[in-house]
Amino acid sequence: MTRIDLTEQGFIVEAQELAAAFGVEPGQVPELMRANRITTRCETGEGEDAGRHRLTFFFRNQALRLTVDAEGTILKRARFDVPARNAGAR
Repeated sequence: MTRIDLTEQGFIVEAQELAAAFGVEPGQVPELMRANRITTRCETGEGEDAGRHRLTFFFRNQALRLTVDAEGTILKRARFDVPARNAGAR
């Protein structure tokens, strides 16, 4: 997948994208999100980054960061380790 769908309600990222990054089955992603074990943060670019968005997903001690343009094309993917964000994420 090279695109993220942008809707009036927000961004739609396919479960497969998150599952591949976090080593889980795609079918587990919705439940992990409902249980607040996969969390996300969205940032909107300003200035020279206007029209871009940075979506960061967190699971356990891992993060997936997707930088997308205004059309939803994924411009950059990055995976990195982070400290566990809460006790429920372990």
